[in-house]
Amino acid sequence: MAFGISRKELNEWKQAVNRGEIAFLTHYWLDPRFPDIRTVTKVGCSDENRLRTWCRENGLNPRYIHKRSSFPHFDLLGQKQVEILRKYGLNDHIGRFHLSS
Repeated sequence: MAFGISRKELNEWKQAVNRGEIAFLTHYWLDPRFPDIRTVTKVGCSDENRLRTWCRENGLNPRYIHKRSSFPHFDLLGQKQVEILRKYGLNDHIGRFHLSS
């Protein structure tokens, strides 16, 4: 279940993904498989080769890319999520969703 983002933010992320950009979308999230995790950052790109390369460049296994029809993405969780958000200067995501290292 995703919450804490607007329809506009979601649509902007989808548009960026469809343009073949590496796009970040952080939102609150609850999943019983991850009881201590409250947020996820979806890193999407419609160009799956580019997304796989991005994963490898950031020490992530491209095997875990979610291959959704129009919106392939990699889910960042926990410490790696914060690390990547900092690396890409997405401090607004960190502050907005109260993430810490």
